[in-house]
Amino acid sequence: MKRLSMTYTVASLMDNTNPEIYKISSEREITQTELSDDVEDEFDSWEVFDILRSIKDPEHPLTLEELNVVDKSLIQVDNKNNSISIQFTPTVPHCSLATLIGLSIRVKLVRSLPPRFKVDVKINPGSHVSEIAVNKQLNDKERVAAALENFDLLRTVNKCLEER
Repeated sequence: MKRLSMTYTVASLMDNTNPEIYKISSEREITQTELSDDVEDEFDSWEVFDILRSIKDPEHPLTLEELNVVDKSLIQVDNKNNSISIQFTPTVPHCSLATLIGLSIRVKLVRSLPPRFKVDVKINPGSHVSEIAVNKQLNDKERVAAALENFDLLRTVNKCLEER
């Protein structure tokens, strides 16, 4: 009987071996009013984008901003109703790490924002072949809680959230 060799290179396991890299946005200017504890300012899409822009892609040594996975124009903040909606765009329509990226976005926001906010994380419509299934997983509290109980998965999420 002939034995098959199962040798893989890291590149052969990647969904997107040569991603397009985008220019990062300039840092937003923080005003004295925003720094003042005496002034109550509302959250806006720039602030939320600043929270998300440095999340690392699980497959590449790049940020979600550099890969254009997160974009300020796809962030909606409703301070009146305490809700934030994020749409993200995987680099390829068949990205197997889309759920992990969405989970990293959700965890980063939950850890960074006041608890009054309801966070909704979804794939940008039409940008992924399993968009409906991934969106369902990312916005189901029980599924998210169960995923974060998995030590290896939590470690991977935390690695994505580490600062450079």
